Amino acid sequence: MKDRVYLFGYGLLFGFGLIVAQMTNPAKVLAFLDVAGAWDPSLALVMIGALATLGGARYWMHRDNSVADHELELSVGTRESNQIDRKLLIGSAIFGIGWGLSGFCPGPALVGLTAGDAGNYAFVSAMFAGFWLFKRLNRS
Repeated sequence: MKDRVYLFGYGLLFGFGLIVAQMTNPAKVLAFLDVAGAWDPSLALVMIGALATLGGARYWMHRDNSVADHELELSVGTRESNQIDRKLLIGSAIFGIGWGLSGFCPGPALVGLTAGDAGNYAFVSAMFAGFWLFKRLNRS
């Protein structure tokens, strides 16, 4: 139960961070991605902050041996293979194209549901339909 409270708190903090950083604003994200036009580099600070936080947390967990390696790998969703294969490249391309067209990626889209905008509901519905389709096509 204590772990779930921590996870809920981390989720709230992450969602709050996405709102403060304006990652839930598709126009802001699209302005960041428009490097050939009216580029807004401010989201680069968000990325640098996120990488610094993750790097510091990973260093701290390894230094203190407070988290076993397999638990750390599960917590960040690493793949079983380190190979860059066709499926990874295609999936990455689809993710990038979707992000570039909509200005949303999954985390900010879920947080964006709290805004009550119909476009957010359509995006999240399509996202879960994609999850379902992927799972259905990749049954083994």
